[in-house]
Amino acid sequence: MSRDPSYPGFQWGLPGSLPSYGGMPQGMAFPGFGNTTVVDKVPPEMLHLVDAHWYQFPPMNPLWHAILGFVIGVLGVISVIGNFVVIYVFMTTRSLKTPSNLIVVNLAFSDFLMMATMFPPMVINCYNETWAFGPLMCELYGMAGSLFGCASIWSLAVIALDRYNVIVKGMAAKPMTYKRALGYILFVWFFSVLWTVLPMVGWNRYVPEGNMTACGTDYLTETWLSKSYLIVYSFWVYFLPLFLIIFCYFYIVQIALMTISLWFIAWTPYLVINWNGMFNKSRVTPLFTIWGSVFAKAAAVYNPIIYGISHPKYRAALRKKLPCLACASDDGDQEDTKSVTTVTTASSERIDEKPSA
Repeated sequence: MSRDPSYPGFQWGLPGSLPSYGGMPQGMAFPGFGNTTVVDKVPPEMLHLVDAHWYQFPPMNPLWHAILGFVIGVLGVISVIGNFVVIYVFMTTRSLKTPSNLIVVNLAFSDFLMMATMFPPMVINCYNETWAFGPLMCELYGMAGSLFGCASIWSLAVIALDRYNVIVKGMAAKPMTYKRALGYILFVWFFSVLWTVLPMVGWNRYVPEGNMTACGTDYLTETWLSKSYLIVYSFWVYFLPLFLIIFCYFYIVQIALMTISLWFIAWTPYLVINWNGMFNKSRVTPLFTIWGSVFAKAAAVYNPIIYGISHPKYRAALRKKLPCLACASDDGDQEDTKSVTTVTTASSERIDEKPSA
């Protein structure tokens, strides 16, 4: 891709060649922008990664960049601190060092790495109103998002399977052992790395998203080679873990609605954006692509709340080690152990009572 005026992405800028947008010519739909586009600030070395689809859109309002940068910055700080605290408390408290809790720690670890590596570049890009780190960093950024997102998704699925095994099957269930837990964790990371590397070797690719401040999988290339990756990826990294979570929590009524709803809210926007990009490009605008990043990164904030702070023993350890972050009284803890949170943490509680395999 080049900046030469003969390139198709620039043809709309010639007299009589304005494309329509929302039923109106470009100049009428976005008065005041002239021939400027959302791509204009993209560094020249990045243009070969930018799909021609984005050349029809004017620059985003700087206010959107400011809002996005602020929201991602706040979510990033909260997530990094929250997940670090979860890891620290679980790994330094003897009563919390159970096999099941290793998977919860793995979830916090993947969420921590996702936000620690992704929110600083995105805040800087929002300040610059475009991607500022070159094509290699764009690919690495997209790869990190896929890697840690997939690891978090499958960690949630494994947690659901573990709770189903213990709570539904009861004493007939095979207990979670350290060996089994480590096997699950190795599976999660091997599976995630596999799907992350494939776009780097030619099956799809990582490209700038429509807002030009983040990078992700390419959902606009028309070839079936590119589309097939997203379809297969959607099955293995969205539909299958979602089915497993729904199946497992269907039998644990008290926490099913909250867990499934939050999972669905976090990861569905990315699915919608990708599938619209493949099959209905007209709906995909730079502003439309923002929401996938926001909702997915928000999951890294509330995951430690759901899977860490909801654990009574975790709260007790948190009060002892970091009293400034304690969020409930002893009386509150006693009440919580009689409520839904008992169900959400029953896996690790009941496993402690079983003989090791």
